[in-house]
Amino acid sequence: MGGSTFGKILSVTTWGESHGPAIGCVVEGVPAGIDLCEEDFVYYMDLRKPSRSTDTPRKESDTVKIMSGVFEGKTTGTPVSLMIVNENTHSQDYSNIKDVYRPGHADYTYDAKYGFRDYRGGGRSSGRETAMRVAAGVIARKILDTVGVIISSEYSPVPEIPELDSMGGTVKVVAGNVPAGLGEPVFSKLDAELSKAFMSVGAVKAVEFGLGTKVSEMLGSENNDTFINVDGKISTVNNNCGGILGGISDGDDIVIKAYIKPVPSILKEQRTVDKDGNETTLTIKGRHDKYLPPRIAPVLEAMTALTLADALLMNMTSRIENIIKVYKK
Repeated sequence: MGGSTFGKILSVTTWGESHGPAIGCVVEGVPAGIDLCEEDFVYYMDLRKPSRSTDTPRKESDTVKIMSGVFEGKTTGTPVSLMIVNENTHSQDYSNIKDVYRPGHADYTYDAKYGFRDYRGGGRSSGRETAMRVAAGVIARKILDTVGVIISSEYSPVPEIPELDSMGGTVKVVAGNVPAGLGEPVFSKLDAELSKAFMSVGAVKAVEFGLGTKVSEMLGSENNDTFINVDGKISTVNNNCGGILGGISDGDDIVIKAYIKPVPSILKEQRTVDKDGNETTLTIKGRHDKYLPPRIAPVLEAMTALTLADALLMNMTSRIENIIKVYKK
């Protein structure tokens, strides 16, 4: 199966299934000398856990174990392997969908591609996989900490959700203190890479930067960002572009808004078909969220961190003086 690796220099490969024995990731390209211990993961993993009435009752400790790449509390420059044991699987909850395609899920498309699927909670297509993105994001944050980058998020308020149903929402991520000059022009623009990072999260259906879709209704004179000098630092007045121009960071806050779809696993009876094309109805059992933004916010923060940390490392090759600083004695 391809598509499980993200990043160029700082790369993350996730593995495991929702109801398998464990999930994990391997993070390569991590510089040596970063302080890292298992306690560093607790805060961010807790942010992703269910904690509200709209969240799944499935409870996992999500304790991250460092399996390689760290010695005496510091990264060694070798691949960092992280693992979380799945402790609370109820695979029997999914026995009624073994041969039936759930509306809004990847059941049919996985079958169409592989001729086989793990029906226990969706296998690789489950949101459970995102736990490892959050874990890998902790390492990326430590790289970004060295230059003062701060990543935060906010999500739309929890709505009133009709009985037996779910609802979508939005998450806004802001990256502050991002150095100007990050991003590779043309095919690897910073906003293109961030878009890919966000859209790789299953529930994200649209992404916008800065003013986003509003720019389609504006005049050029309204949309253009006026440059100003603030205490010797070039900045913009309104940051309409969301911190990225020409695919390269401009030093202002990077502002990204993601639109999240409703959870497809709902308790209402739904029409569908089985693997032989026979029409049927389905009532989904199991433990599912009803509103995703609170739990997706830390995932999108992690994907932002991974993308920016990778861009930071890639930018080390953009000027010859960077090489001279490191190697000329």
